[in-house]
Formats: sequence, C-alpha cells, structure tokens
Amino acid sequence: MVTRWSKILLTAAIALFATLVAFGNVTDYGTNFEFVQHVLRMDTLFPDTTIRYRRIEAPAAHHTAYLFIIFLEALTAALCWFGAWKMYWARHAAALAFNRSKGIAIAGLTLGFLVWQVGFMSIGGEWFGMWMSSQWNGVPSAFRFLVTIGIVLVFVTMRDGELGDSA
Repeated sequence: MVTRWSKILLTAAIALFATLVAFGNVTDYGTNFEFVQHVLRMDTLFPDTTIRYRRIEAPAAHHTAYLFIIFLEALTAALCWFGAWKMYWARHAAALAFNRSKGIAIAGLTLGFLVWQVGFMSIGGEWFGMWMSSQWNGVPSAFRFLVTIGIVLVFVTMRDGELGDSA
C-alpha cells in the first residue's frame, strides 16, 4: 500500500509543480514572456554564432509560442491531477485495476517530460541556442524538471502487485 500511496503522491507533486508553473506564467505573463521573446529572437547569443538565421522576430509568433507553452504546462497539470485522483480511487483495488488506473497519470507525466525535454532543451536549447545566453538560459532548469518528472514516470509505470504481496 505504501508504494501505491507513493505513486499517487509523487504524481500529485508533479501536478502541483506544473500548476504553479502555469499559474506563474499566466499571472506574471510579461516577465516570462520576455524570456520566450529573447530565446526566439536569439538576441543574447554568442556574438559570432552562425545560427541566427533561425530567429523568429514576429511578436505574434512569440505570443503564440508562449501561450502554447502555458497550455501544455496546464494540460500536464490537469492530466497529473486527474491521474493522481484515478490512482487514489483505485488504491484498494486489485493490482490489475490499479495498474489500469495509471494511464492518465502516465500521459500527464509523459507530456511534462516532453514539454521540458523537447520544448525547452531541444527546441529552445539547441535549435534557438538558448544554452549560449548567459541571461536567458533555461536549459539547467529544464533539465532538473525533466529528470524529476522522468524519475516519477519510471516509478509510476512500474507494475504493482496485489496488496499484501511481500515483494
């Protein structure tokens, strides 16, 4: 039973994190929007970099990208909250039922992993060269987030046995 509670609570912890991130991005739109703008404009990269042809200057595209990020963070939160809730209600169920209850949580955790790995590390970090910016480099934070989410994802996907099994 402790393992089931752990999976429920760790999923809820990621839900809380994603909720706070999305909430912060909505309530402090300007500050966090500035981050997205600088990454997409590529205006704080190494002076001699040759990848500036990838930059996006259009403010409408900046807002669209930022709103899409917020949407994905909020969706991650919603899926993780709902997934934790489903696991909570199946916590006393047979192993098969509890394992089946994890699907939404797994979807939310997977989406969260993809937001920070694909969105921030791959697209922001590599395509837009965010790692070159001393002021607007979100790669280290994104890495911490995706590792945390990834560990929880691996743990939650581990199959659970019947309650009372010693293993």
